[in-house]
Amino acid sequence: MPQLKTKVIHGAVSTDQVTGSVVTPIYQTSTFLQNGLGSPKEYEYTRLGNPTRHALEALIAELEGGVRGFAFASGMAGIHAVLSLFKPGDHLILADDIYGGTFRLVDEILSKSGLTYDLVDFSDLSVLTEKFKPETVAVYFESPSNPLLKIHDIAQIVALAKSHGALTVVDNTFATPYFQRPLELGADIVLHSGTKYLGGHSDVISGLVTTNSEKLADHIGFLQNSIGSVLGPNDSWLVLRGIKTLALRMEAHAANAKKLALFLDASPYVSKVYFPGLKQDPGHELAKKQMDGFGGMISFELADESKVKPFVESLKYILLAESLGGVESLIEVPSVMTHASVPKALREKAGIKDSLIRLSVGIEDATDLIADLSAAFEKVNA
Repeated sequence: MPQLKTKVIHGAVSTDQVTGSVVTPIYQTSTFLQNGLGSPKEYEYTRLGNPTRHALEALIAELEGGVRGFAFASGMAGIHAVLSLFKPGDHLILADDIYGGTFRLVDEILSKSGLTYDLVDFSDLSVLTEKFKPETVAVYFESPSNPLLKIHDIAQIVALAKSHGALTVVDNTFATPYFQRPLELGADIVLHSGTKYLGGHSDVISGLVTTNSEKLADHIGFLQNSIGSVLGPNDSWLVLRGIKTLALRMEAHAANAKKLALFLDASPYVSKVYFPGLKQDPGHELAKKQMDGFGGMISFELADESKVKPFVESLKYILLAESLGGVESLIEVPSVMTHASVPKALREKAGIKDSLIRLSVGIEDATDLIADLSAAFEKVNA
């Protein structure tokens, strides 16, 4: 069995069987010639399937250990398709610090169709246990979570969900299959915003889903085709290209993040650092157990909340922008950016303070990134 560093390059459909091209071609077509009336070839219409998209879908399934993969036009499109598995009256248990867009989808759209939910701190399994109802169909969480970098015990949550007849859905965007494979820990469905680390270059929007259940795969495939939010051939190719360097990039992201986390932890201008790679982090030991690395994301709180705006606006190499996982370092303020759609009371209950800053550590030289942070701290505290 090849290692993951080899799989990202040679996994699934890595070469073109017709021409011998070592790179999957971009099949930029909307439809395909049929053999005859009622006799299509392997592909009929790109919404139903496309060779370039199929190569990406097969690859994410192989990397995560799934039976089939699905590529969507965005991470939210993938999440929407997965949550469309459920019917009015069904109940979901969601982690209380999930991405704001996911919360908005459930709270403002799917709830109108009769889906109900509870927000829970998945770090406390006793509280999670109390939230299960006869109509609970799934638990949904991120690990590491966005933006507090909480590490949730996937295997224990899976066991708890199964005991109540519920599915486990894990957003694996922050870890990627390079550092964590939730299906191996018993999860039923794994989601990714392919926009982030998998694409890796901030140049494509995409969502990826995989499952280890043929039955679930059939349902998700039906929803993918019926809803129609599929990833186009060119964007599929960009994500495929990005995945080829995933191993190298994730190692670089993680190494830089560790250095920056230590710097921030020692800074008098920072009151708290959220990074599972720090020994004092509550999730450190669990991360060592279920992950192969700590990832490239850091969140931290400034000691002086009034300095948040001038600080993030004073950086040179670390760019003020939403998203994450690209080669460049990005910084954002969850309360007014990625999690602004979550009501303030719920944000604060989940621990997402107005002083919280999220940093996606890129693969620049760590010395330059630390100097950038240091200069901004000195400027706003002069």
